[in-house]
Amino acid sequence: MSPTPSRPALWKLLIDGEIRLASGPPDEGPQQVLASRDLDALIGAGASAITEAISEPAGPVPAGHRVLAPLGSQPVWASGVTYERSRAARNAESATPDVYDLVYDAERPELFCKAMPGTSRGPGETVGIRVDSTWDVPEPELTLVVDAGGTIAAFTCGNDMSSRTIEGENPLYLPQAKVYDLSCAVGPCLVPAGDLDIADLTISLTIEREGQTAFEESISGAAIHRDLPDLATWLYRANSFPTGAFLMTGTGIVPPEDFTLAAGDLVTVAITGVGSLTNPVVEVGSVVGAGRR
Repeated sequence: MSPTPSRPALWKLLIDGEIRLASGPPDEGPQQVLASRDLDALIGAGASAITEAISEPAGPVPAGHRVLAPLGSQPVWASGVTYERSRAARNAESATPDVYDLVYDAERPELFCKAMPGTSRGPGETVGIRVDSTWDVPEPELTLVVDAGGTIAAFTCGNDMSSRTIEGENPLYLPQAKVYDLSCAVGPCLVPAGDLDIADLTISLTIEREGQTAFEESISGAAIHRDLPDLATWLYRANSFPTGAFLMTGTGIVPPEDFTLAAGDLVTVAITGVGSLTNPVVEVGSVVGAGRR
């Protein structure tokens, strides 16, 4: 299979204390600052508005800029049990595995709010593992950027940090396993929806520890069990998002049972044609009367 061609993308930058939008290929970085545009308005309006903005550069990106998470006031939602590998992993960790089989085969997907507006991390920023968990993993996920009308406007990379310890104890603990400080990262940029075919994508996860590769795995986007527009439709069935929303589409990569993240690890989620998102790991939270084992 030939590699996915590089597409122009929308970047969010911090330049001399000012937030600016920029354009540039996902695999090369931001190259041109754009004329002043509102990111919320672009995402809410959809793919054509994003593409139009990208086509109107105003000047080169100066040195010393910082790439930020490419979202504004959008919440980040997430999907679960969308790959066979994910179903198998959650069955293995859970005392009540039947619920995951039911979700995998059901018409209605598992959806949950992963991060409120303003809480997602961007490229290079820290992501967290809970101190009251002993088994923690990143989940690399193709992330949909959905416009105000519920149509997929763009794609980005997502890291759904998860406590398998807590989730495995009881399915009702899912919010505590998934939603906490520094548990969500997205970026590095937004690739407008168009002829990007998920079957042509390769989603990869690399975890580095003390300068060495501790875990590495890839999967084809064709392995996903759910239809992407259908996932977005379910999210918008009874929810309104005036400026759009981000929706993680689940993972098909799960590190083995004897592996857990540690503070100091470096996690990279890479998707062909969409970009590469790297974040260092730190511990978050506190435990009364006990420490992280």
